[in-house]
Amino acid sequence: MRLAIFKEWLSKVGHALTRGGLDESLLEELEETLITADMNARAVQEILDTLRQAARAQRLHREQEVRACLRELLKAWLGAPEPLRISPEPPTVYLFVGVNGVGKTTSIAKLAHILQTQGKRVLLAAGDTFRAAAIDQLQIWAERLGCDLVKHKEGADPSAVVFDAIQAARARGIDFVLVDTAGRQHTHTRLMEELKKVHRVAEKALGRPPDETLLVLDAVAGQNAIRQAEEFKRALPITGIVLAKLDSTSRGGAVLTIRKELGVPIKLVGLGEKAEQIALFDPDAFIEGLLATEPTR
Repeated sequence: MRLAIFKEWLSKVGHALTRGGLDESLLEELEETLITADMNARAVQEILDTLRQAARAQRLHREQEVRACLRELLKAWLGAPEPLRISPEPPTVYLFVGVNGVGKTTSIAKLAHILQTQGKRVLLAAGDTFRAAAIDQLQIWAERLGCDLVKHKEGADPSAVVFDAIQAARARGIDFVLVDTAGRQHTHTRLMEELKKVHRVAEKALGRPPDETLLVLDAVAGQNAIRQAEEFKRALPITGIVLAKLDSTSRGGAVLTIRKELGVPIKLVGLGEKAEQIALFDPDAFIEGLLATEPTR
């Protein structure tokens, strides 16, 4: 997770401080670097203001002090890691939402694989009934992983799939139900109403809300991912973010912006195509990756 947001800028800091401190030209370079890395204007301005205040107070005399200042600011933004919630009364139900193409189905399959390696029984629910290809894709994953699958025919009511999946999980002694959902454009009003209904039906079937309502975002999408997060959060009680394809981009500023602006924790990150390449989000590792010095060659 060594994302190259600050590295080039930080490499200049040591030389600049020996010439008299953290000046405006260096801060302007940082501003450009952060915006390029998909941080929004408010978040960028807060970083710059923090560094200016520290410079005025003459607390930043060395490159290490600049790093420490940034580290504490980013730690405050990201907060402590938040693990996935697990119900004491099975099944634990995770509802996955997000637009088509962000890696939702793949993320479900990866998490199912990890849970199975922990000895858990997993059932997949094909709640995207609007595309036959989506049902087929989840069935392929279920067969590959050896998971149970609940599906209905194309065009069926997604809420009925979720209800049946929860009932089947109870009857079969399943530990986890992972629910795929439709993912047309997030600005599509009917989609959002359907997702609200799915959430209500899951809550009724469980006697509690789904244990997690996870929004899957594509790390490469940058500012568009942030807009998607805003729309889904208005419609649903999003409990966490799954950030897919984090391995394929050095523009990790969206991670910071989503956490800072929306207050939604990032819970999982996708780090590659293989089934095991998903991990709980580690804020400390993420920050250290941002601020680490490149090894000498």
